[in-house]
Amino acid sequence: MDEFKPKSFWKKPEGKTGALVLAGLAVGLGFLLVPNIAALFGAILNSVLALAATLLVLGVIIYMVLDPKVRNLVWYMYKSVMRWITGIFIQVDPIGILKSYVEDLKDNLRSMNKQISKLRGQMHKLQELIINNRKEIQSNLNLASKAKKSDKKNIVILKSRKAGRLRESNMRLEDLYRKMEVLYRVLTKMYENSEILQEDIKDQVMVKEQERKAIHASTSAMKSAMNIISGNSDKRAMFDMALEAIADDVSQKVGEMERFMDMSESFMQSVDLQNGVFEEEGLKMLEKWEKEGVSLLLGEEKETLILEAADDANVLDINQPVKKPVRADNHQNQYDTFFE
Repeated sequence: MDEFKPKSFWKKPEGKTGALVLAGLAVGLGFLLVPNIAALFGAILNSVLALAATLLVLGVIIYMVLDPKVRNLVWYMYKSVMRWITGIFIQVDPIGILKSYVEDLKDNLRSMNKQISKLRGQMHKLQELIINNRKEIQSNLNLASKAKKSDKKNIVILKSRKAGRLRESNMRLEDLYRKMEVLYRVLTKMYENSEILQEDIKDQVMVKEQERKAIHASTSAMKSAMNIISGNSDKRAMFDMALEAIADDVSQKVGEMERFMDMSESFMQSVDLQNGVFEEEGLKMLEKWEKEGVSLLLGEEKETLILEAADDANVLDINQPVKKPVRADNHQNQYDTFFE
């Protein structure tokens, strides 16, 4: 929560509704007043009662602008009304938003599991291609050696060049395999962390939904408004702010998960193992991701995964099935601290 910066009202969905309402009122008043402004001023000046009413309204407006408590009350009421109007059309309740993220995570996890299986299949094919190339290289070198003993220079040149081309091809394929290994390690770790994230969100929703109902039942909207006006901390507002912080954090993590899945899908589509070719653009996308900052889903594990993939001694077993993560008994929900 210390790092969380709440969105301003205007950047929230209800803020956009509020901006549209203000714009509509401004246009409407302008449409009504501009053509009749001369007649309106004339009527006010010719009537003592109208002049008094106009001065009274101006006085109230000036008082509201200058008095911070009244200004805060009007602002609070305006935001509440705009939030209610917006809630008719879209989901603005943080609990409802978190529930929708749980469903999104379920769908993403199914898609990610399919991607991992597809990537594993590609890596198996690539391994087989590399091994066959190595056998072919050795075979051509053996034939070149025999031809040299027989003084068949043409065959020596032919077989040596073919071995050289295959060796060059294998270097590129081995580099591709290392990139696929990074992709595989990251996808499996994201899958594991996202499973735990989903369980943590479900737990928070189950507990905090009841707490929120109790807080809203015990704290009326008017009491909350008076607390905000007087400058006191409002439990209802603080609780909702914590939920918004969780929703914002989850939104970023789900977004990162979906972006990486899109990138990995594009990367895999750029690879044509049947012909032993791949597009450089796919590799560049992955290299760009590797150089980017810390991952929200992976944290410091991102750098570790990249280093493990580059370590020849750390052999990846792609035959091992992806394990469904199980939270430890002493697992601390990553969002509990948001309410402290």
